[in-house]
Amino acid sequence: MKNIIGIQQVGIGIPDVQMAWTYYRKNFGMDIPVFQEAAEAKLMTKYTGGVVHSRSAVLAINIQGGSGLEIWQYTSRETVKPKFNIQMGDLGLFVTRIKSKNVETTYNEFLEKKLHVISKLIKDPNGNEHFFVKDPFDNIFQVVEGRDWFRPYKHSTGGMCGGMIGVSDMDKSINFYSNILGYDNIEYDKTGVFDDLGSLPGGSDKCRRVLLSKKVENTGNFSKLLGSSQIELIQLLERKPRKIFEDRFWGDWGFIHLCFDVFNMKELERNLSAKGYPFTVQSDNSFDMGEASGHFAYCEDPDGYWIEFVETYKIPILKKIGWYLNLGNRNRTKPLPNWMLATMAFSRVKD
Repeated sequence: MKNIIGIQQVGIGIPDVQMAWTYYRKNFGMDIPVFQEAAEAKLMTKYTGGVVHSRSAVLAINIQGGSGLEIWQYTSRETVKPKFNIQMGDLGLFVTRIKSKNVETTYNEFLEKKLHVISKLIKDPNGNEHFFVKDPFDNIFQVVEGRDWFRPYKHSTGGMCGGMIGVSDMDKSINFYSNILGYDNIEYDKTGVFDDLGSLPGGSDKCRRVLLSKKVENTGNFSKLLGSSQIELIQLLERKPRKIFEDRFWGDWGFIHLCFDVFNMKELERNLSAKGYPFTVQSDNSFDMGEASGHFAYCEDPDGYWIEFVETYKIPILKKIGWYLNLGNRNRTKPLPNWMLATMAFSRVKD
């Protein structure tokens, strides 16, 4: 769909936002805060038990390119872990992809840092090398070869670039992620038991896996920074999957949403409603995170996983001097100049 540009960020529920951000800065290069904010999530009560809860959040990016991480912590209640051990193919986002300049280099670097690398270097069905690593909160990331880069920096990894999503009906989910979200290129469609998934919990289960990407490059203000991404859908064939957020709130422990950068939210709402995927939550016209503002909305994929859309109006460049990038009068379909996007690095946090 033309209104949807690319993956803006992956939301991740964490019990300690500052500890988590330190880890992601040092190890994944996610060292530029687009915003840091403590507030109430007043519009999300549909998914938080009908109660307004408080939270602290940081949206961090890597200037080399890729999607961000929205690191999210409840402050009005405990962050609740899953009541069961999440396995491959459980419904929702269970692995997030990180792009690397060189997968083998990153693999050796992570081993040297004594990160919790849970697999060997191994190839996917298309022969592309990758591996899996767990963060301190048991969230699993897949390190893959990056396909595009924005601006070189010292880290061997860039930002996020998609993920693995468990689904119950592959054909229905392909229709949603392909025809609705625009991932219209099938890179592979394979069925069986796969060696490269064997290190994942439940990774020896028989499944159908479909890797999706986009045939046409992204356009839009942040397209050069966000870059390309891939979504891999996993359907179990011999075990019944469970919803990853079963009996828990949005914002609890794990990958809470996949968020897309969009323009013309009202037109997007009409298009999605016509296709049977209406918005379930949205801000009236704009939200204000103190340091960033825009219009956000949610819908659900065929299995009820949360998909967020954000149309950005303002982001900070150097907030201590009041320097913001205001997008209100810009053509949302055209990429911003490289130099303008690169100024976001002025806010980098150094460890």
